[in-house]
Amino acid sequence: MKLPSSRPSFRSRLLAILIGIGFGFTPAQAQLGKPEGLYYKSWGVVIGIENYLLAPKTPGAIEDAKAVAQVLHKLGFEEVLELYDKDASSRRLQQTLVDFLPRKVGRQDRLVIYFAGHAGVTQTVSGKDLGYLVPWDAQPGNVSKAVTFEQLKEFSHRSASKHTLFLFDSAVRGWEISSTQALSLEGRSAPEEDTEKRAVQVLTAADKGESTVRVQDRSLFVQSLVKALSGEADLDKNGWLMASELGRYVNRQVADQTKNAQHPVFTQIEGDGDTIMIEGRKAAFRLGGEPQSPAERQAAARMQYEQAFAMLQSGKSQDEALERLNKALEYDPTFGDAYVLKSYVRLEVLPNLDEALTAGKLAVQYAPNNPDSHYTLGLIYEKRGQYAEAEKALRAALVANPNYVDVYFTLGVLYADDLKDQKKAVEAFERYLELGGTHSRAHEIVAQSRAAQTPRAPAVP
Repeated sequence: MKLPSSRPSFRSRLLAILIGIGFGFTPAQAQLGKPEGLYYKSWGVVIGIENYLLAPKTPGAIEDAKAVAQVLHKLGFEEVLELYDKDASSRRLQQTLVDFLPRKVGRQDRLVIYFAGHAGVTQTVSGKDLGYLVPWDAQPGNVSKAVTFEQLKEFSHRSASKHTLFLFDSAVRGWEISSTQALSLEGRSAPEEDTEKRAVQVLTAADKGESTVRVQDRSLFVQSLVKALSGEADLDKNGWLMASELGRYVNRQVADQTKNAQHPVFTQIEGDGDTIMIEGRKAAFRLGGEPQSPAERQAAARMQYEQAFAMLQSGKSQDEALERLNKALEYDPTFGDAYVLKSYVRLEVLPNLDEALTAGKLAVQYAPNNPDSHYTLGLIYEKRGQYAEAEKALRAALVANPNYVDVYFTLGVLYADDLKDQKKAVEAFERYLELGGTHSRAHEIVAQSRAAQTPRAPAVP
């Protein structure tokens, strides 16, 4: 049977009911400050300066920059700002750092800034090295127009982005740095919990005093970088590419190709997180190995279930949500609520009526007191054209919850359209309206029934 499109949303109703059976997130809370994936949005700023106004030319810088921009697009970066030659003036770069990015980039965003062009190092009054980048309209020795590392450091402090990664195709140092600690995600079921930690990271093409090697006007650093971002830098082969892995890979590749003449440097500027360049499948991670005791397996099942629920709330990652539900049931084959949610997924989200029916029957078996298990099974039978079984399941839902308003509406439609029992249809719709239902179909059928029962006045001669 084809039900009216204006029928009460089973999706929204089920989500609300599941909140009542133990999952405490409202839709607003589930989305507040928490993206569907690891980031709400990914931003890239790609700067390539080849034809300087005052400084010597840097051949191949724009072509290299465009290669980086292209790979960022392929990695799913929604916003990539490309600034080449005169578009990378001192004023434009300052405007980008001081105004544009702070206004646009949010606290759950990812930001990657790439620079190819002249760079240098000067010394502060206290004798500390101060690195700087040379804009299009500045000279290498003119720090007054340069973008200094102090300014970048200040920007990184003010930036709301969760993860910020600077990529410099130059041999420049001068930022107060600490050695980075590689973040391994191996053995974790929820890597987003670890990657929630803030991170500001820098990868420079060469160490202080070294020259950057170019072959046919192409940067070896950029060639290795692009190759790394294609996935080859996933050193532990877990499907996740982290900035720390990126740094180790590029360092090794460039050092080998230049016979140790050039050593890219990866450093951690702020925080103890790690920028994610390629997000792998979360289901590939396990919480410290497989849970062993019954209590551990039940806890792991609950975690997988809750994560699946959150994904369905967002309306995205549906395949992974199903995968997580299957994992929850692998951990705990008696987890009734997981069967309820899986039956819904296979009915409405990723339709497969055979799997939906199997899950629905198991939901009734392991969650007999949950009215949703019976209601979902009733909807599955209804969709399969098994109307007698649908009626039985829906009636069982009312045993579990006599005031389940949506069940009465579904029963009313079933009686009216499929079982052709007008009396029972009216009774179901009347109860539906008594409980606060407002659907026009119920009002219409009840009104027609009452009109038919009202005796007509005798005709006046």
